[in-house]
Amino acid sequence: MTATYRQPGLVLTDRRFTVPLDHDDPAGETIELYAREAVASDKAGQNLPWLVYLQGGPGFGANRFVGKGAWFGRALKEYRVLLLDQRGTGHSTPANRQTLPLRGGPAEQADYLARFRADSIVRDCEAIRAQVTGGAPWTVLGQSFGGFCATTYLSLAPEGLAAALITGGLPSLDGHADDVYRAAYPRVERKVAAHYARYPQDVDRARRIADHLLTRDVTLPNGYRLTVEAFQSLGILLGGGEGSHRLHYLLEHAFVRTPQGPELSDAFQEEVQGLLSYAPHPLYALVHEATYGQGERPTAWSAERVRTEFPQFDAAKALAGDEPLLFTGESIHPWLFDCDPALRPLRETAELLAARTDWQPLYDPARLAANEVPVAAAVYHDDMYVDTAHSLETARAIRGLRTWVTDEFEHDGVRAGGPRVLDRLLALARDDA
Repeated sequence: MTATYRQPGLVLTDRRFTVPLDHDDPAGETIELYAREAVASDKAGQNLPWLVYLQGGPGFGANRFVGKGAWFGRALKEYRVLLLDQRGTGHSTPANRQTLPLRGGPAEQADYLARFRADSIVRDCEAIRAQVTGGAPWTVLGQSFGGFCATTYLSLAPEGLAAALITGGLPSLDGHADDVYRAAYPRVERKVAAHYARYPQDVDRARRIADHLLTRDVTLPNGYRLTVEAFQSLGILLGGGEGSHRLHYLLEHAFVRTPQGPELSDAFQEEVQGLLSYAPHPLYALVHEATYGQGERPTAWSAERVRTEFPQFDAAKALAGDEPLLFTGESIHPWLFDCDPALRPLRETAELLAARTDWQPLYDPARLAANEVPVAAAVYHDDMYVDTAHSLETARAIRGLRTWVTDEFEHDGVRAGGPRVLDRLLALARDDA
């Protein structure tokens, strides 16, 4: 079923597809995928090449653009764009606390979610490509986790690609989640130090909030238990270009005076619950570490285990001394499934995924070494989310891949840099740079 409608300068079409839940069992259960097709209105009748966009995450639906913002407007100058809600996100058979009980108990839910990684997403793309392009290969643009998916695409089905463009998303080909987080915590510490250097007044503000949370039970209006560890996880903002400023403005209105003494303000609590809640994207929490699973070694709450190797992130120890509170970054912890009401019913499911030992390989080093698809990747110099050294090692392992290493942007460069980032990647892929 399709529906076509317009925005200024755009023709948009809703597309829905049916694909196997398990591509190794094509006659078995199916799920629905949703994608939004977009074309510039003055090119609607033209036979244009296709670009499919794979969103970062995992667990986020594709961007809902209004108009031709960010990279989107540049892409529409020469492509029809397919904004795909990856399986389990957006309108693509959503997976969350409300829908997952339809699968059965935690064991059935975990088995189901094990099929929501990059390999399944790539096979979804291949299943729908013939219906979209008539069989012609398309260009993929992968942001962050979408870049992980693009790397898997080059491994599993390079024949489906005219080119691959990757922004902030070249994964380690063989690194375990432990390796990812051992590299991540020092990067996060550098980002926090840079934030405090920019906003030194935030050192005392963050310590005061942390002390408040260590001595009181705070529940946000949506039922989220705001622990000190949850507060520290707001450091995820520091990986974006405007993140340090956003964190500063958040901290500066944390407290108000009340008859009972200082309390966290309603305005602060409202903003924090919007930043911390996984209700809009629960798959991020459920399968984030599973995106690194390959082989028989479980992920086993990697970020939580590795954090103990970096005691400077312990809030109580920092406050007992005279150290600044360190925020954390992009990491998933078991306590999230106690704090967040959107995740609490899924705690046992998450435990089973963390213990899983039958992950299939996501990348094929031999095939990547023989790659013939034009590939260009933006690698951000000190990306907080994806380790630069890991990305450059992978770039060297993919034949013909051309990199643009820059400190002009943070991880969200494809949004902040928009047309310039996409221009640069297209030029690299076409060997015009």
